[in-house]
Amino acid sequence: MINPLKIPSMVPRLFGFRAKEPGLPPGELVHVGEKKVEEVSISVIDYDAEQLQEREVKEVAECLPFRESSTVAWINVSGIHDIGIMEDFGEQFGIHSLVLEDILHTGQRPKMEDYGEYIFFLLQMFMFDDEARGIKVEQVSFILGPRFVISFQEREEDVLELIRERLRKSKGRIRKMGADYLFYSLMDAIVDYYFVVLERIGERIEVLEEELVAAPGPDTLAAIHALRREMIFFRKSTWPLREAISRLQRTGSPLIDESVNIYIQDVYDHVIQTLDTVETYREMVSGMLETYLSSVSNRMNEVMKVLTIIATIFIPLTFIAGIYGMNFEYMPELGWHWGYYTVWGVMAAAALAMVCFFRRKKWL
Repeated sequence: MINPLKIPSMVPRLFGFRAKEPGLPPGELVHVGEKKVEEVSISVIDYDAEQLQEREVKEVAECLPFRESSTVAWINVSGIHDIGIMEDFGEQFGIHSLVLEDILHTGQRPKMEDYGEYIFFLLQMFMFDDEARGIKVEQVSFILGPRFVISFQEREEDVLELIRERLRKSKGRIRKMGADYLFYSLMDAIVDYYFVVLERIGERIEVLEEELVAAPGPDTLAAIHALRREMIFFRKSTWPLREAISRLQRTGSPLIDESVNIYIQDVYDHVIQTLDTVETYREMVSGMLETYLSSVSNRMNEVMKVLTIIATIFIPLTFIAGIYGMNFEYMPELGWHWGYYTVWGVMAAAALAMVCFFRRKKWL
């Protein structure tokens, strides 16, 4: 079983990343980030209330009919490192080069931009890796059109399988609604999974609290710092999301029906709840760091107290031994038959008296 106190942090670096090479013109397509899949895959789910078709496509041109289709299409792209494919999407669907640049540049803050013919929405997707017992993060971008939603992910693994199952089995109202409701459902699934990740983080905090009370060590301090870093990144990723969703509600775009705005408000409430939980956990982790430092300081004080008591007991014994260790020839006690035993008795009595005094003062 993996020790939860030795969990490596898998969130991206908080600082120090570079957006792109200095001097490049705006809209220059450069992938910034880790290549998480070898080949880009494109899947399409095309549906209406009566039928659903699901398939993989090889070329971006195969997705073009869905732009003006009477059905609703969800085009999912796994892997964003291929500049050529991104350029094809820009040409086929009329996506602005600045939007493509934001999609390619991982590590963006959540944002929403209304381009009239489509809406661009970007957020971070958090997942919990059960094997490594750590958090994985990837950027997800959405393009909402009149009858389609395009999602761009860094890897194939995601938290959207429940939405696929709802589409396949026609559960709920998703098959009867438009692309705006599909967009809401995808965004809601990602935000709802924040609570799953926060629950796992809460479990790790409980383990650390028990460790702090029992026997904190260097591993405990490392785990506290890792948790603190994750909480900072989580807050950094969710705080702007509140603003982005609020802008989405106020955009007044014809791409989002008034009836769907009610559901988007629910997502907004979930984000607020997430932020409250993140703030609570941040305070708890900060308090744990202070508790750890206090615990280490108290342990050091206990050790120093024991050593001080031992040294104090031996001070008078050392004094007596020092006197009778002098090499004077005429010392009265040296020729006395009971002198050796008397000195031992005095030393033992002094040590016993000091021990009793310390116990009376409750220092022992």
